[in-house]
Amino acid sequence: MDITKPLTQEEVKAAAEQFFPLFEIVLDHMPESSSIEDSLKVMESVCGLAHKNRARDKDSGSPFGFNKKDNASEQG
Repeated sequence: MDITKPLTQEEVKAAAEQFFPLFEIVLDHMPESSSIEDSLKVMESVCGLAHKNRARDKDSGSPFGFNKKDNASEQG
């Protein structure tokens, strides 16, 4: 894949279909007087937080199932 080639219409459409639903979520939470630029800046921060949360949630569990709490041992 050559990342220097111009994007295709299909690639832009796929990216827009992924971006705009996420942007709408942020935009719905913004004050009415907010500009699009303000909303984009907030979206960048919100997405950064979402990535941190994803990493934290991933780190809290073992990928191999070790250290799982057993309900039977907790009750007894």
